[in-house]
Amino acid sequence: MSAGGTKPRSRRGEFPEAPPRATGVQEGTPTVRIGALTLGTPVMLAPMAGVTNPPFRQLCREFGERALADVKAHNSGQPVRYERPGSYAPTGLYVCEMITSRALIEQTPETMRMIEPDMGDPVRSIQLYGVAPAAVAESVRLLVGNGWADHIDLNFGCPVPKVTRKGGGSALPWKHDLFAQIVEASVSAAQEASGGLVPVTAKFRIGIDDEHETFRDVTRMCEDAGIAALTLHARTMAQHYSGHARWDVIGELKEMTELPVFGNGDVFEAEDAAALVAQTGADGVVVGRGCQGRPWLFYDLVAAAHGSDLRYKPSLGQVAEVIVRHAELSIDHFRDERRAMREMRKHVGWYMRGFAIGGQARRDLGLVDSLDDLRGQLARLDLSQPYPVAAEGPRGRAGGEKRPHLPEFWLDSHELSAEQRAQIHQAELGISGG
Repeated sequence: MSAGGTKPRSRRGEFPEAPPRATGVQEGTPTVRIGALTLGTPVMLAPMAGVTNPPFRQLCREFGERALADVKAHNSGQPVRYERPGSYAPTGLYVCEMITSRALIEQTPETMRMIEPDMGDPVRSIQLYGVAPAAVAESVRLLVGNGWADHIDLNFGCPVPKVTRKGGGSALPWKHDLFAQIVEASVSAAQEASGGLVPVTAKFRIGIDDEHETFRDVTRMCEDAGIAALTLHARTMAQHYSGHARWDVIGELKEMTELPVFGNGDVFEAEDAAALVAQTGADGVVVGRGCQGRPWLFYDLVAAAHGSDLRYKPSLGQVAEVIVRHAELSIDHFRDERRAMREMRKHVGWYMRGFAIGGQARRDLGLVDSLDDLRGQLARLDLSQPYPVAAEGPRGRAGGEKRPHLPEFWLDSHELSAEQRAQIHQAELGISGG
């Protein structure tokens, strides 16, 4: 058994046999249905490149499970009904980093490592990116056929210029013909491979900019294709992550569709999630930057979703324990201590936000290269510090609004021109993660 208590993993480039999983549904929980999948808590961890790998997803999920256990301790006598393994997510969905269809089909070693699951997660959720309908469909068949995905989310929200200037990411929904082909092919492949048991959802933005909104047309095409649920990041491509998310647009989307709608944007505390749902009528929330260096945010989110005011406010000593566990899980995942510690450096910086540890200590923690070094650096801190107010609120780099980077003549039509169709393959990414 590995350090995290998981089964030994297969050689890279191969799909290991899916382990058996069983889940129970507590009666009376605030469930949301996504096709054949039930969410016992309407919360999702958003895919983030270099962040939402199995170790981090496991930490977030465990905090959510801890909250659920604490909230429901007094209801332990309630009956539990059992559902098909892979069909019930008691504390929500914890989505893998974005996987590209090309890299998955080629089974590149890094992509195969990225799709290794958090072995304790009852529902395996993977986000796919691609611009070729046939390739995206083949990726869906690979994931579903090999038991690696119980839920697939299609990414149409990436605002990164290197992707959008070639017609991919959040630029793609402007081309209705290509968008419709991708969602239709993906849903068909998932239905054929799973017998209708694996739902496909879609995540997208409001549009290119305020003058070129796409979410209404996207919603119609998703409904026609059989997409099971929608996630709207309530910003445009031009906004990137700047300014304020336009929650009113999430409300408009909810009014125009019968599909489950999840709102994304500016959810940094459990109270933000509650406010978003109250204002928009959304079925649930998707959280990204708000949990960076704060996996215990899912304790608060799950507790709040189940009507509790329980919140997790760790001391610096408790945060240090989480950091060490995160590092141990990362070493097990990467099977390379030095690489794991390099990956941990950014996380440690996020974990330390708001605590009074001094500039030199921050610099030293940003250079750790072994687990022993990390433990030693943490032991030198004043671990008795309570959780600071400065650790709460917005996280992540917001930046400013940017001019959209698009292929030439992209906005002239909602249909691909012959030249654009010949060049769209350039928007395909060979490396997963974004």
